[in-house]
Amino acid sequence: MKKIALSLVSALALTAAAPALGQSINIGHLADYSGGTSDVGQPYGQAIQDTIAWINANGGVNGKKIDSDFNEYGYQVPRALAAFKKWVGTNKVVAIQGWGTADTEALVGMVTKEEIPYYSGSYSASLTDPKGKVNEKSERAAPFNFFYGPSYSDAARAMVKWAADDWKAKGKPGKPKWVHMGANHPFPNSPKAAAEAYAKELGFEVLDPITFALTPGDYTPQCLTLKQSGANYAYLGNTAGSNISVLKACKTAGVDVQFFGNVWGMDENAAKAAGEAANGVVFPVRTAITWGGNAPGMATLKDISKMSDASGTAYRPVHYLAAVCTALYMKEAMEWADKNGGVTGVKTRDGMYQKSDWVPKGMEGVCNPSTWTATDHRPTTRVDLYRSVVNGPTDASVADLVKSGVIKLEKVATIDLPRKTELQGW
Repeated sequence: MKKIALSLVSALALTAAAPALGQSINIGHLADYSGGTSDVGQPYGQAIQDTIAWINANGGVNGKKIDSDFNEYGYQVPRALAAFKKWVGTNKVVAIQGWGTADTEALVGMVTKEEIPYYSGSYSASLTDPKGKVNEKSERAAPFNFFYGPSYSDAARAMVKWAADDWKAKGKPGKPKWVHMGANHPFPNSPKAAAEAYAKELGFEVLDPITFALTPGDYTPQCLTLKQSGANYAYLGNTAGSNISVLKACKTAGVDVQFFGNVWGMDENAAKAAGEAANGVVFPVRTAITWGGNAPGMATLKDISKMSDASGTAYRPVHYLAAVCTALYMKEAMEWADKNGGVTGVKTRDGMYQKSDWVPKGMEGVCNPSTWTATDHRPTTRVDLYRSVVNGPTDASVADLVKSGVIKLEKVATIDLPRKTELQGW
């Protein structure tokens, strides 16, 4: 926790040193630095903090400072609800940078009532229908919910499609077998029905799901069950922390299966922690490049990173980059709102609808083009799939492991899914 505290102090110090700005814009920031998803919540949350500090140090929102109220809620829904109650009090926020699926879904009705755009780290497809009941499977209207990147369901569909193509390319006989693995929790369960329905459509045999907790543990029994099931493709629905435990246990148990990770289920830090057990895991990446990639926007990204790493030596995993994009989309929506009646929740929401195939200024080649409309909050249905490659001992730093090529994230496919209305919202 010392590193987290130092990063926060560094960001605040740089913000304080920024030029004086006009009136402030209040937002809330919900982050998990200590709970069940903290392994990926910390880099994502740090990126939100860094980006807000960078915005304030570079002119704010048309000269207005963003005043962000940070709340580390430990991935506990009651604490998220308490934070929201505070944020709609006397100094009501005009937007929230949120986090998890359970809390984001619990707050949908409240943010709708209060008309507060909610930018989540949850990509649950149930958040993509702003009107409600766009089809028989859409659960709710979510007119103020936004996220950057493909939904969990669309990402899972893309992995099913990749698996079907992989099975065909290898010329294997019979039906491939697909299995969903994860905690019995809103987050890993979010894309389960969508993936299983698509797997059946493409000719898979869908096996009974295998449950394992969101926290690290000994998952040897689950790996033995997986081995006995004869599964060919296994989707890991949890975040990296517990997925690492599964990958290690299954490698020890001699499980021969192609693993997929959800968007939070694998990254460079997880590849280091899991070592060779992470080799070959396929998972979605939201940005056009990874850290250190060649793109014009990399210069901006590095400047933002320096808000909590003045030396510029930190390696930022894929989740950090996605969070930077998320915060900058909010910033540009606020800039439109400021010029069109003022930075309110409603105007900020409307600002999200003003462009199509949109990349925030200065982030060219980093953030993938995204489009939100008043009838469809799926920013994209294009999914970039990467494979983690680990080809040696991983006891060095992530930066050194990536630099030496021991850890690589290799792009294996771009899957363009049809933007069907009947697939929206689930």
